[in-house]
Amino acid sequence: MPYIEQVPVAEAKGLLRKIFDEALARAGRVWHIVHVMSVNPRAMDTSMKFYAALMFGSSPLSRVQREVLAVVTSSANDCFY
Repeated sequence: MPYIEQVPVAEAKGLLRKIFDEALARAGRVWHIVHVMSVNPRAMDTSMKFYAALMFGSSPLSRVQREVLAVVTSSANDCFY
């Protein structure tokens, strides 16, 4: 398994600290899919905003339909997170 450098949550500062704090408030933890982007907080922030727009923004698809599409896509890609 490859190793990807990550900034420990306790050592986060600035924008990364803000993103981690928001994740902790929202989910009680920082999920691996988020944490793996920690060496580039700007990219992480943009990625999370993009995800929020896709999953929670205006769409002809319901929230449930969007989640189902995400699960099916992850499964088809053998992605288990």
